[in-house]
Amino acid sequence: MNRSISIIVPAYNEQARLPETLCKIQQYLCRTGWTFHEILVVDDGSSDSTLPLARDFANANPCVRVLCNPGNRGKGYSVRHGMREAKGEWCLFSDADLSTPIEELEKLWTAIERDNAAVAIGSRALDRSLIGVHQHGIREEAGKVFNAFMRVLIGLQIADTQCGFKLFRGDVAKAVFARQLLERFGFDVEVLFIATRLGYRTAEVPVRWNHVEGSKVGMLNGLSAFVELVEIRLNDMRGRYR
Repeated sequence: MNRSISIIVPAYNEQARLPETLCKIQQYLCRTGWTFHEILVVDDGSSDSTLPLARDFANANPCVRVLCNPGNRGKGYSVRHGMREAKGEWCLFSDADLSTPIEELEKLWTAIERDNAAVAIGSRALDRSLIGVHQHGIREEAGKVFNAFMRVLIGLQIADTQCGFKLFRGDVAKAVFARQLLERFGFDVEVLFIATRLGYRTAEVPVRWNHVEGSKVGMLNGLSAFVELVEIRLNDMRGRYR
């Protein structure tokens, strides 16, 4: 397998889940035989033991690097930080709870090869039978409303922009995330919008997904993501993504 990958794991107060997640990712990467792989844990100013646990794991595993944000800046900042430090030819970011199992990476890679795409993203909306554990009904409906609003305002024909499992070709990641401006939960839409504006093809892929308790996305964050859609549109009109 002549390909290399960086996997970015943004982490904020993830002491309960991070060690198992890193073990699963490490085992998967060794099993599948990437010529080069690295795991970048990006600590977002955690107040628990996330950072020392990540450093302990990195000390025992040379392929793991730990990056630290200057305080709590948000998931978007964390992913951008990891992407800009990544060395792999391909860059995946995955949620620390592995709500999408790491093995689903193979589906994204298959789509990359089949569609000659530069970006492949996991989707819960294309085949909801793959969802094992659902979110609360209100949150699922809010997600559908968000997507409808996004399609009208932003114009992306993507069924699920918010699944935290996205694969970018390395050079594309550098180009896209250098232009990213949003630092919190609206960044998913923003980076996909930027990739489209730059002419890169995105493949949306149905993946397995399970809701994991302990989500960091509260009601206020959800509402702010709607506001950030307006910011994306305004940033585009002002030419800030050129």
